[in-house]
Amino acid sequence: MKSIPRDISWCAAPVAAGALRRWLTDRSSLTARLQQHAGPIRVKVLFQGLRRVNADEAFLFASPARRVLIREVLLMKGATPLVFAHTVLAADGLRGAWRRIAGLGTRPLGAALFADPRIARFPLRQKKLPRRHPLYRRAAAQLKSSPPSLWARRSIFAAGKSPILVSEVFLPAILKL
Repeated sequence: MKSIPRDISWCAAPVAAGALRRWLTDRSSLTARLQQHAGPIRVKVLFQGLRRVNADEAFLFASPARRVLIREVLLMKGATPLVFAHTVLAADGLRGAWRRIAGLGTRPLGAALFADPRIARFPLRQKKLPRRHPLYRRAAAQLKSSPPSLWARRSIFAAGKSPILVSEVFLPAILKL
């Protein structure tokens, strides 16, 4: 994958993100950064299986009707959810560099992505998710109370011609780190 697919509904730089700006723009492994600030991070798998892409993910996966592999997890400090992560991969992409993703279980995806020099990361994009956004709804379902919006970032990783899309939704407890 040589060119960067365009996703016009997510912005290149967060506006009015406040204390979350550093989290939204840091290009290092989010899991590693969380561990620096919070100690051991637990991965709780919420869903892994075939599903249709969200409308704002279709730019990378050809069609909203296409079924893709989705992995959704919470990154947690103890029992406190810090980040809701949503990974999308074309089902036929489970070969080559991505074959290990299906078997990650409770291991963090970031460790696998940042350990492989064949994997390229495209620029981060950010968005303040409104309540109607599907990622907001799935992330907020893990909280005791729902904030009016949630900030998220997303990145495309590529190995050869097969991309994956990783979206990370920052939950309110991250501001306490």
